[in-house]
Amino acid sequence: MHRAVGLSLAVLSLISSGCTQKSSTDQFIKDKPEVLTTFTVLADLARNVAGDRLKVRSIVKPGSEIHGYQPTPSDIEQASSADLIIENGLGLELWARKFTASAGNIPTITLSDGMEPLLIAEDAYAGKPNPHAWMSPQRTMAYVDQLEQAFVQLDPAGADQFKANALAYKQSLQRLDQELRSALETIPTERRVLVSCEGAFTYLASDYGLEEAYLWPVNAESQVTPKRMARLIETVRNRKIPAVFCESTVSDKAQRQVAAESGARFGGTFYVDSLSKADGPAPTLLKLQRHNVALLINGLADLTEVGN
Repeated sequence: MHRAVGLSLAVLSLISSGCTQKSSTDQFIKDKPEVLTTFTVLADLARNVAGDRLKVRSIVKPGSEIHGYQPTPSDIEQASSADLIIENGLGLELWARKFTASAGNIPTITLSDGMEPLLIAEDAYAGKPNPHAWMSPQRTMAYVDQLEQAFVQLDPAGADQFKANALAYKQSLQRLDQELRSALETIPTERRVLVSCEGAFTYLASDYGLEEAYLWPVNAESQVTPKRMARLIETVRNRKIPAVFCESTVSDKAQRQVAAESGARFGGTFYVDSLSKADGPAPTLLKLQRHNVALLINGLADLTEVGN
C-alpha cells in the first residue's frame, strides 16, 4: 500500500514537473520582445534580421493598401503589447503617428531616416518625397542597417545574431542587385519604360536605368483624371511601349483602358506595397523583386509592333 502511494506521488511529481517546464517554455516564448511593423514588406525585412529572437508582426495584412489604411480597434489593442514599432516614413503611413499614440506611445523607428529621398515631380505631390525606397535593393540595405541597430538596443544579448543575420541578408540583396542589372540589360534601351498605376518604382528606375510613367504619383490619391489618362495613353502610344502594368493593392481597370486605347497589352500585376500570401508569387521582398522584374522583361521584350 505504501509502495503504491509512493509511486502515485512520484508520477504526480513528474506530471507537475512537466507542466512547470511547459509553462516556463511558454513564458519564454511570450517574453520575446514584440516588434510591430506598419506593413508586410517591413515585417519580412525585420524577420530576416531578427531571426528567432524577436516576435515580428505586421499591422497591415497581405493584400491590403498601405497609404490610406485605417487601423482597427483590434490593431490598436494588439499594438499595446509591442515593444517597438517600425515604420517606413517619407510620408507613406500618414496614419502611423496617431496609431502609435493610441496604442500608448510605443517606441518607434523610421527606416528611411537619414536617407536622401527622391522627390515626386508633379501634381499636388510635387516636391514631396517618394516613399517607396525599399523598391531598390541598394536602398533596402540601409533599411537593414537601421533594423540591426534598433534590435541591438531592444535585445542587446542578441547583438551577434542580429549582426550575422543582417550581413547575410545584405549579401542576398547584393546578389539580387546583380541579378536585376543583368536581367534589365536585356531590354532594348528604347523600351526601358516602366508603366504602372502608381509611381512606386522611382528608386528602382533611378538605380537601374529605367524611365517611369504612371497614372498617379502615390496611392494616397489614386483617382484617375482625364488629363493623367490621356497623357499616359499618348506616352505609351508614342514610345511604342508593348505592355503596361498595375499594382496588386489597387484596381487595374484604368490601366487596362490605357492598354486598350494605346495599342499596348496589359502585362500583369506588380507587387509593391504588400507581399502576397505565402502561396502567392511574392511572399518575400526578394521574391517580390524577382517577380516584378520577370514580369517587366516578359512585357517589354515583346517585339510585336504596337501603337499603329
